[in-house]
Amino acid sequence: MFCSCSDYLDIAPDNIATIEYAFRDKVSAEKFLATCYNGLPQLGNPARDVTLTGSDETWFYEDSRYTGDLGGYYAIYIKLGRQTANNPYLNFWDGLNYGANSLWQGIRNCNIFLENADLVGVQLQGMEKERWKAEAKFLKAYMHYYLLRMYGPIPLMKESFPVDADTETVRTFRDPFDECVDYIVQLIDEAVPYLPIKIEIAATEMGRITQPIALSIKAELLMLAASPLFNGNPDYRYLEDKRGVKLFPQEYDASKWNRAATACKNAIDTCLLAGHELFEFENRTYDMSDTTKLVTSLRCASTERFNPEMIWGLTRNTTGNWQRYTLPFFLMAWHNSVPWEGVIVPNMRMVELYYSNNGVPIEEDESYDYDNRYVVEAAPASHYYYVQSGFRTAKLHYNREPRFYANIAFDGSYWFGNGRYRDVGMGGETETSWPVNTKQGDPSGKSSSLRYTVTGYWAKKPSHIQTTTNTNGGGVYYRYSFCAMRLADLYLLYAEALNEINTTPVSEVYEYIDRVRARAGLNGVADSWSNYSRYPNKYLTKDGMREIIHQERMIELSFEGKRFWDLRRWKRAAEIIPGPVQGWNIEANNEIEYYNVITLDNMKFSVRDYLWPIQTATIRKNTNLVQNPYWE
Repeated sequence: MFCSCSDYLDIAPDNIATIEYAFRDKVSAEKFLATCYNGLPQLGNPARDVTLTGSDETWFYEDSRYTGDLGGYYAIYIKLGRQTANNPYLNFWDGLNYGANSLWQGIRNCNIFLENADLVGVQLQGMEKERWKAEAKFLKAYMHYYLLRMYGPIPLMKESFPVDADTETVRTFRDPFDECVDYIVQLIDEAVPYLPIKIEIAATEMGRITQPIALSIKAELLMLAASPLFNGNPDYRYLEDKRGVKLFPQEYDASKWNRAATACKNAIDTCLLAGHELFEFENRTYDMSDTTKLVTSLRCASTERFNPEMIWGLTRNTTGNWQRYTLPFFLMAWHNSVPWEGVIVPNMRMVELYYSNNGVPIEEDESYDYDNRYVVEAAPASHYYYVQSGFRTAKLHYNREPRFYANIAFDGSYWFGNGRYRDVGMGGETETSWPVNTKQGDPSGKSSSLRYTVTGYWAKKPSHIQTTTNTNGGGVYYRYSFCAMRLADLYLLYAEALNEINTTPVSEVYEYIDRVRARAGLNGVADSWSNYSRYPNKYLTKDGMREIIHQERMIELSFEGKRFWDLRRWKRAAEIIPGPVQGWNIEANNEIEYYNVITLDNMKFSVRDYLWPIQTATIRKNTNLVQNPYWE
């Protein structure tokens, strides 16, 4: 029911009469609960999810033909430093500039449901009623959390305002950050006992909130509260409202990491009890090698529909446009027939982020020829399933970890699936993995004035292997729910929290990060750093392990909307984001000219950008609000 069209869901009342009408029976109440779900942010939509197109992972060029589907390019303007307080981009406070509906409206709908669910009477009672109310409480909590992550301290909307409320009543103050966290945790804790541990009937209920979903988001929230951005950040220490109330924590509180670690472990235990596990692709149909099976597991962990690793997949948020704008063309004929518009692509910083095949950063690996990584040479035989036989490409593309080949397509690489389901050497030329060639004039390169990669790379992860074309040349998008939380994410959050609690890493830190690395075909942290890194003792220190965990998250969760928030909560965005956007010379059709690193633009980020500005007009209307630091 939560996949229904927006007109069906949009029955939010405007006055008392319609509220009573909306709760006259169980069917109407269920529709109103669907309205509450409809208020969630549109994660996975490149026009409205800033974490996809606003992240420093991706780049694309501006073209008027794509303005609407790519959100007016507002996300890219943010990472170019063009955000303003007068008219903020992706304004979720007011629901403007591709900020979807105001999240305050969504919160109000949840409050209305909670305040009126009892009106239904005998048709809705007992555990069913309590479950519905618990879902509304979680949705209310999540919308508060989403705003908190964007804006910092926010007004807590604990109940809906009366329709006849006067002006002063609705002029709310922002509540202190820690009070916001505690209230969101309270809502989730109240909801959890009445939520199912798992969905029993997937056909009708998949996407509804479960205990693992609620507890995982609670863990993510408490990790945010413990992280440097909000835990005693001196940049925010002096912000106070007109009552003289300090809005941000004044001092660092180490106990917040303990609270976060406990929440992470509770969430993990509940997820395991519910049957969640790290995804491994089961090959029952395709002709594929063990190598390709591994990279398919890694590629599909966030896109295989309702797989056991996916804790929360937002069923309302289909990913058609995310796939449409990240897929390359594999044949020249497709440029005129296939409807996708491949323009959102990885940049060079993401290509260089992934580990070597020894499981350590390429600049740290003693055996990796880092200084000559842009030099071109023929593919070694050991890369049979990764690189076209005899193809000459940059050494940067050789001897990398499986997640690199699972997520990144480059000049000379292969692309399994998307219409071809027989591995290299296991079928005819038109059956085996697609060869990807990205020089000028190649099918996956710049062969026209639109729909091409500006860096020479493509991201594999956003598109499922079953997205393909039909016999008429039309696109057929595999329908999967955008993944807001999966088990690997939770494991890495727990490892991070444990590392921050202790003066030196304990065994459990390595245990949980190594679970993720093992699925990726890598040795554990201790083995990899001891044997291959220029800094063999790095993993033995708290600071060194923190750096390792950060990079592991950025690799494992790349192109899933996590890096955007992680860099901010770690307070590392101002260190990492500013700098050149680089790629190969895509205008060239030969090896000598193509393999030159060029700069496309420069990303910007300053201290002010850690938080969204509240629109100046909104502050004029509500004089009790104060602007975020550095946006005056």
